[in-house]
Amino acid sequence: MATLKSLYETNTEVGNALHTNFDVDYVIDYRFATTSMSILAHFQAIPDHPAGVPQAEAQFVKLIEALNDVGLSTEVRNGDNCAVLIFVKVASDRHLRAEVYRSRVQDWLYGVRTVAPEKEMQKNLEDEPVTEAERLRLVYLLITKPKNEGGAGITPKSGEWKGVESIFPLHDHIFNKAWIKDLTSKYFLNEKDLTAVRNRFGEKVAFYFAFMQSYFLFLIFPAGFGFCCWVLLRPFSAFYAIINGLWCVVFVEYWKKQETDLAVQWGVRGVSRIQHKRPAFKHERIVKDPITGEDLKIYSPLKRLGSLIALCFAIEVFISEVYNGPFKTYLVFLPTVILTTVMPTLSTLLTGAAARLTDLENYETTDSMVSKIFILNFITSYLPIFLTAFIYVPFAQIIVPHLDVLQLTVQPFAENEKQIETPKAGFQINPHRLKQQIIYFTVTAQIVNFALENVVPYVQRRVFRKVKEVQSNIAEKRGGGTTTPDDHPEEHAFLVRVRNEAELSSYNVTTDFREMIVQFGYLSLFSVIWPFTPVSFLLNNWVELRGDAFKIALQTQRPVPWRADSIGPWLDALSFLSWMGSITSAALVYLFSGNGLGPEGTPWNIKVWGLLLTIFFSEHIHLGVQLAVRKALSKIDSPGLQKERAERFAVRKLYLEEAQGQDAAEQAAAGGIVAGEKISRSTLEEEARQSTLRGHGTPEERFWQRQQGQAEAIAIGKEYIAKAAPKPTNETKKEL
Repeated sequence: MATLKSLYETNTEVGNALHTNFDVDYVIDYRFATTSMSILAHFQAIPDHPAGVPQAEAQFVKLIEALNDVGLSTEVRNGDNCAVLIFVKVASDRHLRAEVYRSRVQDWLYGVRTVAPEKEMQKNLEDEPVTEAERLRLVYLLITKPKNEGGAGITPKSGEWKGVESIFPLHDHIFNKAWIKDLTSKYFLNEKDLTAVRNRFGEKVAFYFAFMQSYFLFLIFPAGFGFCCWVLLRPFSAFYAIINGLWCVVFVEYWKKQETDLAVQWGVRGVSRIQHKRPAFKHERIVKDPITGEDLKIYSPLKRLGSLIALCFAIEVFISEVYNGPFKTYLVFLPTVILTTVMPTLSTLLTGAAARLTDLENYETTDSMVSKIFILNFITSYLPIFLTAFIYVPFAQIIVPHLDVLQLTVQPFAENEKQIETPKAGFQINPHRLKQQIIYFTVTAQIVNFALENVVPYVQRRVFRKVKEVQSNIAEKRGGGTTTPDDHPEEHAFLVRVRNEAELSSYNVTTDFREMIVQFGYLSLFSVIWPFTPVSFLLNNWVELRGDAFKIALQTQRPVPWRADSIGPWLDALSFLSWMGSITSAALVYLFSGNGLGPEGTPWNIKVWGLLLTIFFSEHIHLGVQLAVRKALSKIDSPGLQKERAERFAVRKLYLEEAQGQDAAEQAAAGGIVAGEKISRSTLEEEARQSTLRGHGTPEERFWQRQQGQAEAIAIGKEYIAKAAPKPTNETKKEL
């Protein structure tokens, strides 16, 4: 953890860059070109204007106007490599208050809030101050919502806004530094810690940290119990399997109750009904059932993925069990190398395929995407162990003699034919294979994943930044336009930090949830193989939680603070894995208890009726325990949820009766802005006269006074674009 703190401290800007964000709400990274050739493509649109970038300028003007029309003020600064940075904030406090009040009224109308907001807007805001997460979320919606819903309709990298690379809020480095220091100095998160995460990064991220904390605390029992079983009992203990299965049921049911309590406490219960829709959603297509509406094409990439894993499994069995020639010690790692190098690429491709299928299915939200990601990870994570436990062990005597087709994989290394000849009879299985696999996935893979998440991105960023500097210098020498920003001295350190943040990848909490759900699956499905598994996960998760905080604070752009009322479809995944664990654990205990070798490659030694009966009883015991635990927890449920529902109905009915015949939108915007406040030069000059004389005041005031109004921002932005355009050579002029 000391390493995380030192990395953070050595990679944050100091001075003005660290202590202020100049009141900026969001930064829009507008990249009008990525290479000189793409700029020349713009030139070809208008041959008489070889020195300009008409398409880029037109889109930039449209971008500024769209932001201005919804009451957002803008400042423009030069970016890196054919980019313009557009700094955005709400033009007036009055506009922000109106948006906040309108959002709270909407929450009440949809049942998120129990009591209607005070009709007097100012009193409502005094009673419930605006959090940073709420402010940033509403500003982001103003930028991205469709125009018919009161937003600017700007969707990065899609439609008419393909030049918009990203829209991101700036990190609060003072908070981040204190946050990392605080997390590394304590063992457990308390309610205050979770509230701080919620107020800064939104409920969606806060739910992840709350889940991690609950999961970590619950792991203490199976870690202690598993350690004792690892020392005292034989592998594949029925006693361990029963207790572990009970623990899984209790944890899942407890978390269901816990996330409901958090949703009520944070005031977001039921907010999923009004969650942000996917920008690609087309309203003319209605999907009634997210299950029956799925596209069948999803099965094609899944089959290809399963085939790759099965092939690598067969190669590994052949090399480790059959091949007996030179380099066997090293060749046995060949399948692992294949999976390590190919699987990330395939997973990326298949995740992209899942995203495209979600677009084709036209779902309103990303829940369907999460379900597809879980299916993909179920296959990639658990299939190798399933193959070993239920294919290799029972059927090795039948399968291994037919693996001679894989002799080509090691033939160049063999000294004679006997070293690669598959045995026709008398083959003995490797009794340690299953245990070695589970150790790899629960220990080695966890360490590798942590390095890939935190260490590798840090190294890549440093290398890419150096490469970018070299490329910029080369481009400048070749006449590609100046790459050295002309920054105001007061803003230089701040703008350097912003440009660095613009190069970071966006944070996706789904990735972190996926890791924890997959880990829970190993615990539920296969920990009976190696009872030390929960000890490994307990140690890993203490580091993982702090590593994720470090990743959010430094490795990625600050996430948009979205709201959520649960962990979403991942809860269904937890329930499924808990149920599946009752089946696989029973099957593993039946097959391997005793000597730990199972049927030793001879399926005829398996009593099928005994296996099916064991699975049947285990599953029904699981369902019975689940029902009992759910009933027990419902008895100690939060004491006011039923009363809360009754009050919501009564208050909503009364309020609607009083407001009957009135325009809800006008009530929400009383004293505020109805359709977006148009920003003009006269408006800004009036506000400037009321605050301070030009050239005086705070650095934040001076930052937002350097460009007076929309026209000046557009003019300076065009100047940046033209300045960065490469000077056409004689050959270029001939082409144009």
